[in-house]
Amino acid sequence: MGFAKMKSLLLFLLVSLTTLVSAPVRAADALAVELQRTLSPFGIGACNQTSQELAKWIPQMSAIGIQTMRACRTGFGDVEPEEGQWSWTRLDEQLAYAETQHMEFFGLLLGSPRWNTKDAPGRLPVNNLPAWSKYVSEVVGHSKGRIRFWEVWNEPPNFTGRDQTPEDYAKIVVSAYDAAKAADPSCFVGLAAKSVHVNYLEQVLKAGAKDHFDYITLHPYEVLGTVINNAGTEPVFMNIVPLIRKMLAAQNPAKADVPIFFTEIGTDTKKGVDVQGHALVKAYTMGLAQGVACINWFEGMDGDSGPMGLLERSGHTRPAYKALGSLIENLGSHPRYLGWVLLNTRHYGFVFEGPKTTVLVTWASRGVPDLVEFGATTQIANPLTGHIAKATSYEISSAPVLVLGVAEDLVKQARANKAQPLPWGEDAPSATSVSVTMGEKNTEKGLHTLAGESVAADVIAYGGSARAGGVPGGNLFVVNPNFLSYTSEPIEITAVVRRNSANDNAGFKLVYESVNGFKTAGTWYTVPDNKDWHTVSWKISDAQFVNYWGYNFALESDGNKFNKYYLQSVTVKKLGK
Repeated sequence: MGFAKMKSLLLFLLVSLTTLVSAPVRAADALAVELQRTLSPFGIGACNQTSQELAKWIPQMSAIGIQTMRACRTGFGDVEPEEGQWSWTRLDEQLAYAETQHMEFFGLLLGSPRWNTKDAPGRLPVNNLPAWSKYVSEVVGHSKGRIRFWEVWNEPPNFTGRDQTPEDYAKIVVSAYDAAKAADPSCFVGLAAKSVHVNYLEQVLKAGAKDHFDYITLHPYEVLGTVINNAGTEPVFMNIVPLIRKMLAAQNPAKADVPIFFTEIGTDTKKGVDVQGHALVKAYTMGLAQGVACINWFEGMDGDSGPMGLLERSGHTRPAYKALGSLIENLGSHPRYLGWVLLNTRHYGFVFEGPKTTVLVTWASRGVPDLVEFGATTQIANPLTGHIAKATSYEISSAPVLVLGVAEDLVKQARANKAQPLPWGEDAPSATSVSVTMGEKNTEKGLHTLAGESVAADVIAYGGSARAGGVPGGNLFVVNPNFLSYTSEPIEITAVVRRNSANDNAGFKLVYESVNGFKTAGTWYTVPDNKDWHTVSWKISDAQFVNYWGYNFALESDGNKFNKYYLQSVTVKKLGK
């Protein structure tokens, strides 16, 4: 073979190999582009309801620009109540109603009818995969052209059998994916997990679900809860999508860039209707900022889950309803995120290119009010009321505001920061250890508690050098995700403690996020006495910090020992590989 021919052959092989390797990633990118063009990220969720129930609140959602709803009556038992007998009336009614409201409904592939699991309801139907596959084929085929997105199960491992494993869910996913694609090659199949259960998703992929999904769905209620409580955990919330991508890059590289959906997220009104509205603005703002393809607030109208709706059961709107409408109006149906800024060196602000002008969404870090200068007269909108004020400065609080018409220097800063992770008080990536020291004001260097600074002054002891171990959230610890997130490497956790002034018997155990979920390190530790400060350490080789419940490790006590010791400091140190 001549040199020229050999060169041409090598070039052909190189191009072909490059195409084979990069094709799945490009397909994922293409899907993301398609969704950005055709799918608005502003969605709503609900429990399965009849068309008559949906008619009580869907028009109000459509009126403020919501375009997607999760989910309609597509369950196994809904469409095949008896083996081989198919019932489409309720589903067809809902899909027909969706068309009249110009809204896209999502589908759920889940459940096992009584005829299949009479003695064991609420289980993944791995006992009869042919029947499951037939159900998926029939419901997806019947809904072709009307339902694009099919989520496999609702927040597993919830609603599965106690003894069922990630391997069982993987079987369900593979069967559903193959059947759905055969029935409708243009549909999209979603891999699901409860909360931010990255460990579970990883185990499912290792068990065989690799490449059998087009997007991932999460329900990060708990992580949003830490933000609502003003714990300063915005960087943890903003790390959800990067965390998933990191896991996918390690376990299924071809799917590393698939879209991420929050098909449920929300909060009730027990802390006040305004707090619910603030939570909604923060959830959508930070979800959009990290590239979440669709966010379905749970829920549209109060149902069995309590006062979580944008509407009361009577149909009256809550401030959260107005807030969501305000976001859609000012950010547009397909928001363009420009980046983030740090106001007064501590308050996060997220900048978008709206349909009319640039928009900065911001609130005070940890809820502590602070006066912010915006450099020029600007419009500041309250999303819960729609009230707009003109000012050059504004005292921000835990209540988010929309700054309409952002100064050019802030826009420039936002663009420069866009690809960078949110800072959390320190340069964690270069550190070998992080710590928190207790006192009248916590000194947090890469390690944080969910109690926040606001309660520290109320629980100081021993001359201001400690805090009670039982303060709500004070025993729950979060490392800066820029320091350690997903990657498992050896660490050492150290706590400095002593008993209370009465020298009561006290103790705790360390529970941490491992590669297999939460796990206890070592055995119970009893604090010796109150004469001295005592140091206790745990060396851990399998930590995997993913903020599944919003925190990474906890010092757990039981009975009356919970409030009978004081913490001086806690440190997490990398031991090196």
